[in-house]
Amino acid sequence: MTVLKLRILFDHAMFGPGKAELLARISETGSISAAGRHMGMSYKRAWMLVEEMNTAFRDPLVSSARGGAGGGGAQLTPAGIEVLRRYHAVTEAATQAAADDLAALAGMLRA
Repeated sequence: MTVLKLRILFDHAMFGPGKAELLARISETGSISAAGRHMGMSYKRAWMLVEEMNTAFRDPLVSSARGGAGGGGAQLTPAGIEVLRRYHAVTEAATQAAADDLAALAGMLRA
C-alpha cells in the first residue's frame, strides 16, 4: 500500500498529517489530553501543538474549557473543521494526481 503524506509549509506556519490527526482526535474525543494519549504524545506536547495552530491561523482551530467539578473539554471551532476538511481535500487531490507516478515508484521497489 502506498500512502502520500503531505506537509504544507506556509510563510510562518506548518500543517501536516500529525496536526490533522490531532484535530480529528480532538473532534472524536472532546479532549486534548485524550487525543494526545491516542497518538502516544504527552498532554504538554498536544497542548503545544494546539496553541501553535491556534496562533498560526486567523481564527482559533480548537476551543477548550478547563477541567474541574464541571469537567473540561475541547472541540474544533468552525475554522478547525474547515481547516481539517480542506487539508483532507488537498491530500486526496494530490493522491489522485500522483497515482500513476506513485504506482510506478512502488513498482521500482525491491520485493
